[in-house]
Amino acid sequence: MNKYKSSRYSEAGVDIDRGNELVRRIKKIVAPTFGRGVLTDIGGFSGLFAIGYDKFDDPVLVSSTDGVGTKLNIAKQCNKHDTIGIDLVAMCVNDIAVGGAKPLFFLDYLSVGKLDIEIASDIIKGVAEGCKIAKCSLIGGETAEMPGLYAEGDYDMAGFVVGIAERDKIIDGSDIKVGDQIIGLASSGLHSNGYSLVRKICFEELGLTVDKFMEEFSCTLGEELLRPTRIYSESILNLIKNYKVSGLVHITGGGFTDNIPRILPQGSRAVIHYESWKIPPIFEFLKDKGNVSPREMCRTFNMGIGMVVIVDDDILEDAMQQLIALGETPYHIGEIISRPSTKGASPIEIDCF
Repeated sequence: MNKYKSSRYSEAGVDIDRGNELVRRIKKIVAPTFGRGVLTDIGGFSGLFAIGYDKFDDPVLVSSTDGVGTKLNIAKQCNKHDTIGIDLVAMCVNDIAVGGAKPLFFLDYLSVGKLDIEIASDIIKGVAEGCKIAKCSLIGGETAEMPGLYAEGDYDMAGFVVGIAERDKIIDGSDIKVGDQIIGLASSGLHSNGYSLVRKICFEELGLTVDKFMEEFSCTLGEELLRPTRIYSESILNLIKNYKVSGLVHITGGGFTDNIPRILPQGSRAVIHYESWKIPPIFEFLKDKGNVSPREMCRTFNMGIGMVVIVDDDILEDAMQQLIALGETPYHIGEIISRPSTKGASPIEIDCF
């Protein structure tokens, strides 16, 4: 008679068989994202990807990693998990797009208290959909059960993207000059930033629920808060094929005030005209109901602009027309001027405060 119990590991909260079943199930979800460079299938110890150096003169690999933050709590409250993966991909590929890099492949990490195969499959469906939009391959990932660290039903995610760019075509903001014009590309809403404040205002202070229909948004609160982050990489890559772009900024945590100055050369200042674009209702709602100052709004949220494109004045209209043709909604939101030499002069000026 065997004196050992059948599975002490399962008894401790980790089920290896569930993990294997998830891998088996997601293979058919992931396969449609595979590009020509993918050399391995899901389920191995690593993912192999052939870069194709023959297509580049001086290639540089560009990488980024990010998560989705407490937007995950909204997915859990709504019991809707099939779009949060799009956010994960977007947060990563939009970051490498600002350097002019094409995404090659993506990996994800999913940590859970107890693995629910249905929920995990929905999450990976979203990641795969994001990869299809961004035209990159989902070549691997990791799912870890961590009982004791996460409560049952809780999970967290991280994403990792690797892209490629020609060294002499990398966009780093060094070509930005006085007189350049600033284009803002419309966001789909909150994207994936500021959700700790959003949840505090909506749920703690206002006592709302995710299934509450909101006249302001013409949908439920949950539907508004779960709108997936817009993926801009394909539009950006197509734009830079035809036009010289001096700088790009992904408007994420830190909003306008912290992100735009990151790429500005010494002696330059970005002037943003706050009323030059259509601000989605969610931002006005949070500002008014949460008593948030315009300055803090512009430092916490994207305010309806998810990506900033800086171009020469001579190509402003042409660039905007191509962006429209690519399915974006561009706005001319500002310009680059000379930054005062006064000590402490801000590199950004927003005319709402």
